[in-house]
Amino acid sequence: MIKLIEEKEQKQQIARVILESLQEWFSISDARESYISNCVDEIMLAYFENNLPVGFLCLKETSKDTVEIAVMGVLKQYQRNKIGQELFEKAKQIASQKGYSFIQVKTVQMGKYEEYDKTNLFYKSLGFKELEVFPTLWDAENPCQIYIMSI
Repeated sequence: MIKLIEEKEQKQQIARVILESLQEWFSISDARESYISNCVDEIMLAYFENNLPVGFLCLKETSKDTVEIAVMGVLKQYQRNKIGQELFEKAKQIASQKGYSFIQVKTVQMGKYEEYDKTNLFYKSLGFKELEVFPTLWDAENPCQIYIMSI
């Protein structure tokens, strides 16, 4: 079941539990803490299984026309069960209702790390298209791939 989370402490609690369990993607503690603290001001959807959050997605506005998937995570034991896809579809619906025209997402460019190659394939499977790569936005070891989708 997907729920819109509005209470700030609950947002941080959900983000912390899930992101801390996903060290392959969120091993840099400063970056992880930034995601956790920033989620309080973003639209958060969480997927619950037996009343426990097993996945979440946060949207943030980047312009009057665009929202970004700021952070997303699904506990490893629940991955590949369409939870991420369902969270995305609900987020896309909310973005459309709020009048946005585009959704974007940033990830590490394909071909750098196996974990991120899976992430890239996931976003492509949702219908995202490659927009641009910023080779040094984060750092030279982690070139930033931006994907975009029209709503």
